[in-house]
Amino acid sequence: MNPALSFFIGYRYWRARKSNAFASFITFFAVSGIFLGVAALIMVSSVMNGLEGQLKQRILGAVPQLTVHSAAPLPHWQQQASLLQTLPGVRGAAPGVTIQAMVQSQDNISAVQLYGILPEADSALSPLASHTLGNGYDALQSGRYQVLLGAELARRLNVTQNDKVRLISGDGVVYSPLGPVPSQRTFTVAGVFEMGSQVDANVAYLHYADARRLMRKAADDIEDLRLFLTDPFRAPQLTPEVARLLTAQGLKVQVSDWRDSYGHLFAAVKMEKNMMSLMLSLIIAVAAFNIVSALVMMVVDKTTDVAVLKTQGLGRGDIMLVFVSQGSLNAFLGLLLGLTLGSLATVYINPLLSALGISILGAGQQLPVMLDYGQLLGITVGTIAITLLATLYPALRAAAVQPAQALSYE
Repeated sequence: MNPALSFFIGYRYWRARKSNAFASFITFFAVSGIFLGVAALIMVSSVMNGLEGQLKQRILGAVPQLTVHSAAPLPHWQQQASLLQTLPGVRGAAPGVTIQAMVQSQDNISAVQLYGILPEADSALSPLASHTLGNGYDALQSGRYQVLLGAELARRLNVTQNDKVRLISGDGVVYSPLGPVPSQRTFTVAGVFEMGSQVDANVAYLHYADARRLMRKAADDIEDLRLFLTDPFRAPQLTPEVARLLTAQGLKVQVSDWRDSYGHLFAAVKMEKNMMSLMLSLIIAVAAFNIVSALVMMVVDKTTDVAVLKTQGLGRGDIMLVFVSQGSLNAFLGLLLGLTLGSLATVYINPLLSALGISILGAGQQLPVMLDYGQLLGITVGTIAITLLATLYPALRAAAVQPAQALSYE
């Protein structure tokens, strides 16, 4: 077997002007299909990656990524926080409490997720302070009963800074002769934060001690710790490690993560990304079928040549390599063009849209783009695998040519 000779003959066939114009036409569309499919797959995957990354930053940066709830107050929560920080992937831990509540203004009422935080411990870990307008974050102090509202929630309630709102919680309900009475208290709007996501419409923050008082619990007891992770998507892997580490310290804890509240949203984004990738991969598959058609016609056109090559000593494997290399060159050309254009278009898509005066997301907003080199490698390997499989059938047909029959009428 002589692979070098087979590749050389395949390259000569690939470069030669084809006598069958229809085969040339199909080959052109096969290369174009791979080129467009790869470029579109790179662009769409990068935009979907950017959307997922943006959601991760804007939503998971503002809500508890992983929460530890202890059955009893933690006597030395700083020690437990330092211990948890030794785990790979954990940036830090801070006290926190989550309350389901209603917030009422003079004009409206809305359901809200309340997060009680210690600003001094939370500020170095959470991006909330940098997304809060004015000095509202610093106003969260124990006993002042201040609350930070999301921008959309504040608009819905028609309140601004220093306005009064009433927080009503079922966590601190007491029973009276007239029935259950929820815990409620008037708070002052310390300020507004804007993360640019759906948390702006249903999340509010207050000081940890004030949140505990709203629940009618001891203000100084620490029962919950919020963990901040370097990658929130690693929360499912870290959950058992956190539980095991704290259980070994003799603590009875329950560990939950962000998937309980926002898992459905990210699952929907992941499913949409996978479906888009599948649909665009079908373009590459159709182009690979065009390569099959073009190579079959080439085999028919070169039957005599194949017979002569066999009489010169080329075996079945050599003949197969001739046509596999010819078809692969078409695929590699389309793949190279697709990778080049797709990567360039992804990197410069926002400047290009701005130059053309096109605004997809509205004035002043750009498409979120994140080029993943691991995905580029996956697209490259997948395209090569599909096209190599597409060349096998024509190559097997060429290898099955019988020289005596093919040359009997020559």
